[in-house]
This record gives sequence, C-alpha cells and structure tokens, in this order.
Amino acid sequence: MTTAGAGRATTAKVRIAVAGAGLIGLRHIEEIQASRGAELASIVDVSPKAAGTAREAGVPLYASLEQLFAQDRPEGVILATPNQMHVDQGLECIAAGVPVLIEKPVAHALADGIRLCEAAERAGAKVLVGHHRRHSPILHKAVEIVRSGALGSLVGVIGSAVFYKPDADGYYDGPNAWRRQPGGGPILLNMIHEIGNLRAMVGEIVAVQAFASNATRGFEVEDTVAINLRFANGALGTFLLSDTAACPKSWEQTSQENKAYASYDEDAYTIIGTRGSLGVPTMRVSRYLSDADRSWFKPFATHAEPLERADPLANQIEHFAAVIRGEARPLVTCRDGLANLRVTDAIVEAARTGRVVATA
Repeated sequence: MTTAGAGRATTAKVRIAVAGAGLIGLRHIEEIQASRGAELASIVDVSPKAAGTAREAGVPLYASLEQLFAQDRPEGVILATPNQMHVDQGLECIAAGVPVLIEKPVAHALADGIRLCEAAERAGAKVLVGHHRRHSPILHKAVEIVRSGALGSLVGVIGSAVFYKPDADGYYDGPNAWRRQPGGGPILLNMIHEIGNLRAMVGEIVAVQAFASNATRGFEVEDTVAINLRFANGALGTFLLSDTAACPKSWEQTSQENKAYASYDEDAYTIIGTRGSLGVPTMRVSRYLSDADRSWFKPFATHAEPLERADPLANQIEHFAAVIRGEARPLVTCRDGLANLRVTDAIVEAARTGRVVATA
C-alpha cells in the first residue's frame, strides 16, 4: 500500500504481531519499534510479565494465536516461542493465511519440521526462518567473495565457536538446570547458527563426523565438540565448538554485531581455496600474485576487503516486511531451516555413535 505525499509515494508500515515476549521476543519487539517498514500490532503471551510489556508498548495483549486471529488481523507474525511450539503455531499462521517468521530452530524435531514445510508449500505460504546471521552484511560479503572465484576452487574451511558461558548468575542452576541435560549443550543451542553460516559460504553439507566431551564441566550434556564436515562440492571442513573455552574465536566475539559481547580482531572462519583464503569476519584475503606463484615458497598478496556492519536482527525485520508486501522472497526458507536442523541432528548422532552420518 502506498500513499502520496510531498511529491512521492511512501510505503505504509506492515503490522506485525510478536508471539513470545521472552529474551528474543523482546529483541524483535525492539527492532520492530525502530523499523522503517514495520510497526508492532500486538503481543501474544500468557506470562505475567507480558502484560507490562504490552502496556509499555501501547499494543493489545492476546493469550493465544487463536484469540489474536479472532480479534485482529496482523499482516505478519513472529514466533519467538519455545522450540516445541514452533510447528503447531506455524501451522496456525499458515491456516490463517498470515505470513510468519519462525525463530530458529524451525522445529523441535525433524519429522515435525518436514510436516510444517510441506503444509507451507501446499498453501503457498510466506514462511521465513529466523537464522538472523543470514541477514548480516559480513556474511553477504563473504559469500560474494567466495562466489567471485577469487579464492579459486574451494578446498576447505576451518571454523570455531569457542567461548565461555558463565558459571555465575544461575546460568546452569535453578530454572536453568536444563542446560546441564542433553539438548542443553552447544550442539543444539549454538551449532545451528554455524551450520547456516557454513552452508551459505561453502555449500551443502553431505556428511559429518564428531567427537563430544563433557570432561571440563562434568555435566551430562557435552561442553566441547570436534566436528568434521564433508561438502557436496568436495570441500572438507573442521569445526571446534565449546561453551567452556576461554578464547575469542567465535562469531559473537568477532563480528561486532551484538554490542553485549566484547570484541576482538580475530576470525571465526578461514575459507580456503586453490588460489587464496579468506578470514571471516575480518575479511582478510591472502592470494598468490599469479597462478605461476602458487607455491609455499612464494609470498601471498594480502588485503582486507571493505566491510559494512549492521545489526542482522534489524535487517531481518526489514526483510520480513518486504516479504509480507510481496517485494522479496524469504532469504531463509522453511526448507533452509530444515536443512540446518538436519545437519545439527546428524552431528548429535555422529557424536553419540562415533560413525560418519550422512545428512541426506
């Protein structure tokens, strides 16, 4: 919808409801309120705190999506609810004909994710999955460099997400004791972000191996995982994942996108080709001056590609608004979200069994 004014057309803001007013839901609310293309229509949540959040935002509060759709008609819904609610609520949005952004993971279980994707495809629904890093200018730049052929044919990738989750402030105790149990470790909570990055930069992952350890904290769940990856294009990868490591080599600590984290001039990924390599997120490129110089005895020409930084969560909201208006197709589709979940599940299985696990 457009309105004329001051000699030019302006696009009306789309009305988006947010289901779930927890930590990530509050971030979505914050970004909608700051958005150029969206406005907050309402909040869906039954928690006592949600009433205060809705009152402060000046929007109605509904106890369920059913109540929301009966009394209002938002142009889009963001599901920031617990993982096990994503599929049923996503199906409600699809049945109501309302575009939906589903926070990652797209589903709590692979079979349920398949059911959701098939329903979305039958209905021709607009479904976006909240792998927000795909909206990062850093990741876009890395993908651009790889696809330009500047690195040559891809050989492999070395990646890491190593950081220290605090022992203090009840992070693992009381109501958060679930983080000590299977499902509460870094494979399911953190690795799914990395899988989305790796698939975007290097390509589809077809098989994984993994060793997991709980030797540092001694919880029932893993705290450190070493992962091998095979990509469809023949490239190989290694990845070290740990939430008990005093090291800055993680996306959060290097991308400078979330100001809650300390920032370091380090790389979380090194993408390696036959002509050169790329460090991400520093965007440092090392290339041989010519094909004739490709030898470990010869020096590299090195430079850092210019880089824009922006909050990917803010970019995701603008993208969702564009999807709702029909101006863009979802950057992260339901099938993309399902592919990320499939690889993460394969890593869990590989760590459990010690076998190579195919992702197809």
